[in-house]
Parts: sequence; C-alpha cells; structure tokens
Amino acid sequence: MISAQAWADARRLWDHHLMHHAPRPCSVAIGLGSHDLGVADAAVELYRRGMAPLIVFTGATSRTTRDRMPRGEAVHYRERALELGVPDSAVLVEPRARNTGENLRFSRELLEGAGVDVSSVLLISKPYEERRAHATARKLWPGVEFVSASDPMAFEEYVDSIGDDRLVIDMLVGALQRLMIYPAQGFMVEDPVPGEVAAAYERLCRAGFTSRLV
Repeated sequence: MISAQAWADARRLWDHHLMHHAPRPCSVAIGLGSHDLGVADAAVELYRRGMAPLIVFTGATSRTTRDRMPRGEAVHYRERALELGVPDSAVLVEPRARNTGENLRFSRELLEGAGVDVSSVLLISKPYEERRAHATARKLWPGVEFVSASDPMAFEEYVDSIGDDRLVIDMLVGALQRLMIYPAQGFMVEDPVPGEVAAAYERLCRAGFTSRLV
C-alpha cells in the first residue's frame, strides 16, 4: 500500500522533472530511446504541428527494452512514426546510443554528417526525464537551444499507462538522484534541486522507493 504522503511526494518530483516548456518550431526533433513508445507518439504529434521538419530517433537496447524492442529502441520508434503517417524522408535513426549522453553525442554526429544545420532542438523524452535530458544536452551541445517536450500526460494518467505504481515512483526517485549527483561527474550542467523537492526525495528513499538508484 502506497501512503498518501508518498503519492504527494511523488507528484512533487513529477512536477519538478517537467521543464514546462511551450513547444515552438526547432531545427530538428530528437526522440530519446526508452521503453516508452509515448516518446515516438509525442514526436509525431509535434511533427504534425510543424514544430520540426525532421525527427531523429536515438537508442539501442537496454535491459528493460531488449525483449519488447528487439530491433532497438530507435528502430521501433521509427516504425511507430511511419505507422502514424510520418514520411520516411523525415525520420533519421541513430541505433547505437545506450545512455542519454550517447543519445546526444551520436545524434549530433548523425546530423552533422547529414549536413543538417542545427540551432535549436526539440528534445523529446519520457516526462520524468525532461529535466535530466535538458541538463545533459546543455553540457554536451553548447550553443544550441533546447526545448523540452514529452507526452502531455497528467501524473495519474502516466501511472495508469505503466501499470506498476511502485515502479513509477522508483523511476521518479532514480531520475531525481541523477540530477543531484551527475553534475559532479561531468555528465550534465548543474540544475539545483529545490529544498522541498529534495525533502520529498529523501522521504521516498526512506519509504523504500530505491530500486532505480545508482
């Protein structure tokens, strides 16, 4: 049974992870690979709205995706986009990346090799990865403006879509820990965590939501 306090703390982390950026037209959209096909769906919707003329899907496989996405996250994302009507010419695939840093580095190499001039990127991730992806991108790709985006789901909707309440909270906690420790390791720029968010994180850790900690 998850307590009312834990749910309140989880919602606080969820809201902090969202960058709350308003989508605007960018040079390219980059969809970061994961277990969540909602990233591909969000990229398609933004493409349809004219927010980017080109989509890059990036990602290999991981422990959590190799069974459901055996051809690789980026490849499955591309297949989803084509099913939803995006033309093949508007989708590039980067199939090697195994973490967020590689997502950004390899996508940058791919776009440079294709001769695409990039001044702004619509950076599409899972909702609770928006802030970490944004901080990573700012570290690895200076001089480019990043606009964060994700499937526009409410917290409760996202929990229902995953079907595992505890796992979602574990993922929120793990993402918050990375925001706190990765800047010192050189993986991302500093993005200070407000005191009330850090307190919620500590309570969730004490309550045992720790399976996604590094």
